[in-house]
Amino acid sequence: MKARIAACFIASTIFSASAAEQFEVTSPDLQSGSFNNSQIAGSFGCQGGNTSPQVTWHNAPAGTKSFLVTMYDPDAPTGSGFWHWVLANVPASANNLPRGAGGNASLLPAGVLQLSNDTGKPGYLGPCPPTGETHRYVITVTALNVDKLPIEPGVTPAVAGFVAHFQTLGQATFTARYGR
Repeated sequence: MKARIAACFIASTIFSASAAEQFEVTSPDLQSGSFNNSQIAGSFGCQGGNTSPQVTWHNAPAGTKSFLVTMYDPDAPTGSGFWHWVLANVPASANNLPRGAGGNASLLPAGVLQLSNDTGKPGYLGPCPPTGETHRYVITVTALNVDKLPIEPGVTPAVAGFVAHFQTLGQATFTARYGR
């Protein structure tokens, strides 16, 4: 009986330790799971501040040399979703993007490549789904085994994701929602 109790204790300790080390991404600005007006687009019929939220991650996989950070709306009525924010070559020493970094490159770590969103402009574009719809916005931090992705500044988000796929050590996602 004591051996079973000890085995259960050891198993639960191992499980707890591995769960505690899971690669995770969060946003203190999106704790409620939704965006506030300061983060909403100031275009497409929305009147928001278009300020990117703070994004924080921890417990990246061993061997991580850089990150790809994206915000994607899989519910956009385009047939292929909508990329709102894409950053490549975020150094492994970074564990967050500060609030407002999507519109102010000086807030980003040196060497970060801020790619164009699906409007064709680099930087963050806040949520603005069609009236009457609520969309999901998936923030993904991808840990990579290379210092820099072999991509050019004008590459599309889809191509950046394709290239990153072959260098991926792990991913962490956080989903927030916004409707109007």
